Amino acid sequence: MSTAKKFAGQTAVYGLSTIVSRTLYFILTPILAGILSVKVYGIFTKMYSWASILNALLSFGMETTYFRYLNKNADDKDKVYNNTFLAVIALCTVFLTFSALFAHPIAAWLKSGYTNTLDDYVFYVRCFIYILVIDALCVIPFARLRAEGRPMRYAMVKFFNVLFVVLLNLFLLFGVPYVIKHNLLGAEWMQQWYRLHWVGYVFLSNLLASILTFIMLLPEVFKLRFKFDTGIFKEMLMYSFPVLIANISYIINENIDKIMLDKLLPPGINDQDVGIYGACAKIALFLSIFVQAFRLGAEPFFFSHAQNKNAGQTYARIMNYFVIVVCIIFVGLVANIEILKYFIRASNPVQRELYWSGLKIVPILLFGYVSLGIYMNLSVWYKLSDQTRYGLYISGIGAIITIVLNIIFIPKYSYVGSAWISLIAYTSMMVLSYLWGQKHYPIPYNVKKNLAYILSSVVIVYLSFVVFKRNIFVGNALLIAYGLTTLYFERKELLSIFKR
Repeated sequence: MSTAKKFAGQTAVYGLSTIVSRTLYFILTPILAGILSVKVYGIFTKMYSWASILNALLSFGMETTYFRYLNKNADDKDKVYNNTFLAVIALCTVFLTFSALFAHPIAAWLKSGYTNTLDDYVFYVRCFIYILVIDALCVIPFARLRAEGRPMRYAMVKFFNVLFVVLLNLFLLFGVPYVIKHNLLGAEWMQQWYRLHWVGYVFLSNLLASILTFIMLLPEVFKLRFKFDTGIFKEMLMYSFPVLIANISYIINENIDKIMLDKLLPPGINDQDVGIYGACAKIALFLSIFVQAFRLGAEPFFFSHAQNKNAGQTYARIMNYFVIVVCIIFVGLVANIEILKYFIRASNPVQRELYWSGLKIVPILLFGYVSLGIYMNLSVWYKLSDQTRYGLYISGIGAIITIVLNIIFIPKYSYVGSAWISLIAYTSMMVLSYLWGQKHYPIPYNVKKNLAYILSSVVIVYLSFVVFKRNIFVGNALLIAYGLTTLYFERKELLSIFKR
């Protein structure tokens, strides 16, 4: 039980820190939606979508590779750290050199043609170049903290990053105008450069927060030694390259729809629909928080536990409880969507109704995150068996589904089509991972039980959202009934856990 306690404890710390950090970050959603028009919020969404894709490229799958080779080279952990970190540094150096040279052409390509000038977009692009490089340089130090079982330090650094972003945004968007309006100290200087409600301040805040994070991680960074082992690095590349492609494919599934909405919809509609989609998708992030917290705790645990005789049974039991929790969160969020929608505010009723018109996609996106979370749980088989090429195949198929179907359906169905396609892609990846995993690395999952929880949660969500038209009282009554039914069926297992 000590292993299970350690896993549960670390995942709880990661979960709590992720919830607190994301909640702080989520505070920005109603604030930004309130002061930025739907079109400008679309620019915000589009820039972060591109950043997510490039971030996966710069880390080069070395985070997962680091955990795997720590398990293989337990006697020489520093060698693994040095090789993975130096690989990321080399890639970041190349990216920084070439992207800085082409900042203007990149900005011209991204420019939407509305109120933002080319100079604005050049500033956005340069901010994101530096953000991407600094964040990539933090990946392996963060992984080291997780591998060493130091979730508290990990959580502290992440928390201060988000707190700094939120406070700096509030200062630039509200504090500076207040100083200028009341002619306080520094008002004359601020008037010379300040632009009211400029989205560039959001990106600048993120850049400064990334710099702060890197500074906080300097104790881990200084543990780097410039000792490069060519032999082990070649092995790492063979392992990490499929992971890299799989990560990029996953990020494409997560973000390419927003980019394609911008490119495939007519001017005047594209930024508006991207803004609606991006704002409503924030509600679905409540479930994504749990999935992310689980991954942070589970990945190092799965690798370290791989040699145990009962590893398969442990992974299956973890899957059981993971499915139960994500299904309850799924039902709970939909039951309370009439409350959660107030996180998406706007400066006037017209803008607010525009944002809220996209609420119909929230249950679809939430179910997509359920499938994605299960897929992440299932993906342990190809990482532990060194068959990472299957991760490439699965994520690649998901990316192809996403791209092809978005090209076909975006012009007609806009972001509603994108939401359904996201669900289809993640569900396909989940099914493929299970089928291939049982063939190459069998784990005794309780498929019937898990499917029963998933399908019953879908039925309850349909009743709550469609049949009872988002009635908060009926929705929460259904949530309570679902929770009590789950508790009844799991009572024996829960009692045995509490006794131990």
